[in-house]
Amino acid sequence: MGARLRCSHFGASRQFCEQVGFPAGGLPCADIISTVEFNHSGDLLATGDKGGRVVIFQREQENKSRPHSRGEYNVYSTFQSHEPEFDYLKSLEIEEKINKIRWLPQQNAAHFLLSTNDKTIKLWKISERDKRAEGYNLKDEDGRLRDPFRITALRVPILKPMDLMVEASPRRIFANAHTYHINSISVNSDHETYLSADDLRINLWHLEITDRSFNIVDIKPANMEELTEVITAAEFHPHQCNVFVYSSSKGTVRLCDMRSSALCDRHSKFFEEPEDPSSRSFFSEIISSISDVKFSHSGRYMMTRDYLSVKVWDLNMESRPVETHQVHEYLRSKLCSLYENDCIFDKFECCWSGSDSAIMTGSYNNFFRMFDRNARRDVTLEASRENSKPRASLKPRKVCTGGKRKKDEISVDSLDFNKKILHTAWHPAENIIAVAATNNLYIFQDKVN
Repeated sequence: MGARLRCSHFGASRQFCEQVGFPAGGLPCADIISTVEFNHSGDLLATGDKGGRVVIFQREQENKSRPHSRGEYNVYSTFQSHEPEFDYLKSLEIEEKINKIRWLPQQNAAHFLLSTNDKTIKLWKISERDKRAEGYNLKDEDGRLRDPFRITALRVPILKPMDLMVEASPRRIFANAHTYHINSISVNSDHETYLSADDLRINLWHLEITDRSFNIVDIKPANMEELTEVITAAEFHPHQCNVFVYSSSKGTVRLCDMRSSALCDRHSKFFEEPEDPSSRSFFSEIISSISDVKFSHSGRYMMTRDYLSVKVWDLNMESRPVETHQVHEYLRSKLCSLYENDCIFDKFECCWSGSDSAIMTGSYNNFFRMFDRNARRDVTLEASRENSKPRASLKPRKVCTGGKRKKDEISVDSLDFNKKILHTAWHPAENIIAVAATNNLYIFQDKVN
């Protein structure tokens, strides 16, 4: 999926770092990035695309001869994670698109990650080989078996250096557990189990067991005509292995405790912001649907993203969010046209900074929004080839909603809704972010003076 990137700067204090993408021209649908995820150290960055491929980038180490090379991410491994399938019983085509990638904490020299399409989750092992064995007794160097009767002496195989080779091998395949499309996977803090969620059910898996899972949430009604909401996202608490949350298309979040019962149909906490009757419209239910939910690294807060805003909730207060950040409020007057072109159903993700002091989410026209929770400031930045010159600072962008447009502003009527940033990721320890814009991956970092 694309070549390598170079380095540059973002916002007033950020720098464009790299861009990975494809040649100009017709954009194959298979090349569109569908998920982005840093590993726990931040040295590896994985992307999945609609063609079922996973591309892993590795961060360059410090180099005295190239002082600015630290922070650059280069292609480390590329492999085909999923293939298109066909369900003959339901006459249903199963896309190869990678919906989510989640890294497991590193336990040894190898790395492990979970990747999922609509139906099947796979556990992959990413390992390196830089030595090969030579001098076998029963086979020649080209691999052909030797005649045992011609072996006159016993040889001890030796290891010889070879060019570094990165191998990706599937270690587990978790299949046949979801009737509906998988939208979330989340690894538990016990490092032994994980959950997978589809539109109506959430299942709990053990990483070592592939032939069975436990259903922990089931909201499917006996009569499907009575269906009023679906599950949109789910995530485990970062520290408490018994706690998880899931969001719904009605704009609510339920927190469940697996200690209370095996089937968590009854939530422990219910987070919902009362709707203002004066602002209710035909689109209210659609734009209130939550597209992503993320716990803060501390575990004290969680963040939800709906169509127009990002909200931060204190887990100890269910009645209303402690923070509400407007992402693109200027689109409220455009909801009718956004409904007609289906953009109103876009699912934007959100992410926390490593210190939980800032949050980030995407918008249209390749814009992405960052909110500083401490300083109560926000900035709109653009990820594009035009402003991605090496080591150049990104300038904040502003959208003009009416009246006379200033020189550096862009009119809301000229926004390109085909250019959208749905997937973002933040380095777990440093101010490095990854932003996926259709088939391009942009990496930004703090400006180094």
